[in-house]
Amino acid sequence: MLHASRLIAQGQGLAPVLLKRAPTVELDWDVRQKSRFDAVLSDGRALAVFLPRGRVVRGGDALLTAEGELVRVIAAPQPVLRITACPAHPQAAQAFDLMRAAYHLGNRHVPIELKPDHLKIEPDHVLAELLRALHLDVAEVSEAFEPEGGAYGGQGHGHSPGHSHGHSHGHSHGHAPHEHHHGHPHDH
Repeated sequence: MLHASRLIAQGQGLAPVLLKRAPTVELDWDVRQKSRFDAVLSDGRALAVFLPRGRVVRGGDALLTAEGELVRVIAAPQPVLRITACPAHPQAAQAFDLMRAAYHLGNRHVPIELKPDHLKIEPDHVLAELLRALHLDVAEVSEAFEPEGGAYGGQGHGHSPGHSHGHSHGHSHGHAPHEHHHGHPHDH
């Protein structure tokens, strides 16, 4: 069994030919959210993955095994709801309809994949009815699912671990005010 404990986001810095030759592992979103899991490679070998907690694996990432081998990750097709605007609406209204749907889904903390012309979420009949009530088309399809990392999920598309935008969002999350004691005095 191969063991992987290192992830190279989107194969950055690796020669494309090395990635092309590497065995693949096809994983759905449920597995790619976990930091420890077992899988079977495209060549039939077993793989045990042990990543730092909180690390999310994305389609296009590469895993480096303790044995020095690369493994290319493919986001497996899985059941998702594909949400599109009603084509009978004017173009500007379609964009607003999708933006409004993203707002309502985000307000419910639903993992969501954002695309310019559609949204994707995991199947949920209650949310599907809500979206249809907002005059959106909802279809269950089998596609790869790559939801946004979110403000607190880290690992969002195009961001490095630990990357920060250096701004606050100006509202509370219900946590009581607290102090941090650092063992040295502060002048206030």
